[in-house]
Amino acid sequence: MMSRFGRVGVLYGGVSAEREVSLMSGAGVHAALRAQGVDAHLFDTAHQTVSELARAGFDRVFIALHGRYGEDGTLQGVLELLRIPYTGSGPKACSLAMDKTTTKRVWLQHGLPTPDFVELSCDEPPEDLAGRLGLPLVVKPAHEGSTLGLTRVQTVDQILPAQQLACRYDDRILAERFIRGRELTVSILGTGRSARALPITEIIAPDGHYDYEHKYISDDTVYETPARLPAVLSAHIQDLAVRAYQALDGEGWGRIDVMLDEQDQPWLLELNTSPGMTGHSLVPMGAHAAGMSYAELCLEILSTARCKLQRARVS
Repeated sequence: MMSRFGRVGVLYGGVSAEREVSLMSGAGVHAALRAQGVDAHLFDTAHQTVSELARAGFDRVFIALHGRYGEDGTLQGVLELLRIPYTGSGPKACSLAMDKTTTKRVWLQHGLPTPDFVELSCDEPPEDLAGRLGLPLVVKPAHEGSTLGLTRVQTVDQILPAQQLACRYDDRILAERFIRGRELTVSILGTGRSARALPITEIIAPDGHYDYEHKYISDDTVYETPARLPAVLSAHIQDLAVRAYQALDGEGWGRIDVMLDEQDQPWLLELNTSPGMTGHSLVPMGAHAAGMSYAELCLEILSTARCKLQRARVS
């Protein structure tokens, strides 16, 4: 048994719109850790309480939750209070990354490229979005992942239905200039100056539409890892992704989504602080291209688990 990790909880499931993906991620991580001799146990935060988490006796936990209450800093704050070491970023970074608008503002402050955008509330009329951002544009919830509630808007009359769809998932929406080009993603391991980018993956979806179906269910999407890019351009994109990750104080692991336009200019879209670990997921693809198995990836991530916040001494 890998006693150096102690008793490990794999937190999965949860109550977000990404629950089904999280169930797949958690099951994969749990099986991989058990196969490596880790004393790992599944813990579904939708059905088990914080009190049960406190009594479970976990020496550390692997967070395989996606979306709200698992990836947004809420759970990370709970684990800090319980003093249970955990994988991934801390409360601040998770909160920043879950808010796509705030993420983009931080990146702009650091001089990093991200598409022009407008944020709207659900009761705010989407007037003149086409005039401000041009067409096509992308409309999506400001605090969701897995492309849930996302629409690529081609015409002005599609804007209101796109807003209404996004508002099923969130009370704020993000409208963003659509970048025509190649869809890339860069997985990152490590923290601070030790953060390193794995080989880039290019996502080639049918008709360029990488939605929930093509992410997790269909086998029609093609993934090329490493992406077919000139070495200098590839290194530039990897460096940009690491800087974007560091700007948000990412820790342990994460994934930066990037669009490469027709002039080979990369544009940062978002940071995922608890990416998918399913059979269709992108971080394991990057790890495999770097010579790392799924199990080795899980162990490396688990080895970085810690509490992030400094606490005052209590007398």
